[in-house]
Amino acid sequence: MTKLSHLDEAGNAAMVDISAKNATIREAVAEGHIVMSAEALAAIREGAVKKGDVLATARIAGIMAAKRTSDLIPLCHPLALSKVAVDFDFEAGGIRVTALARLSGQTGVEMEALTAASVALLTIYDMAKAVDKGMVISGVRLLSKSGGKSGDWSAA
Repeated sequence: MTKLSHLDEAGNAAMVDISAKNATIREAVAEGHIVMSAEALAAIREGAVKKGDVLATARIAGIMAAKRTSDLIPLCHPLALSKVAVDFDFEAGGIRVTALARLSGQTGVEMEALTAASVALLTIYDMAKAVDKGMVISGVRLLSKSGGKSGDWSAA
């Protein structure tokens, strides 16, 4: 079995020591979906949600969340991100969120991309719940990562 990097020799949780790792350009892309009623989707598309611009707010929330990932996920390193982007695609019955995180550093940014996508989706839900409380968030996953010792990876 592969040794888990966040456990010490005694099996206790431990932050990974990255001090000896070389800095490389690292990037990760994550996605997720939110399914909603036609009424909620139209309200978001038309800017008719009473709380304001849903996608602009969700974009900012996702970017802010990526920057605060180490405050949310135990053992994550605080990172100086060089880029975070959150994008939206309207689909039949919902919205797809895609989040990108990038830096030049000693550890990957997968958790930052996943956190950005997740919080953007939660923000969409929060802002549109007055129109549709039955929205469903699903499919949050890593699409790709590049850089670092383990190299590139893409979801199938």
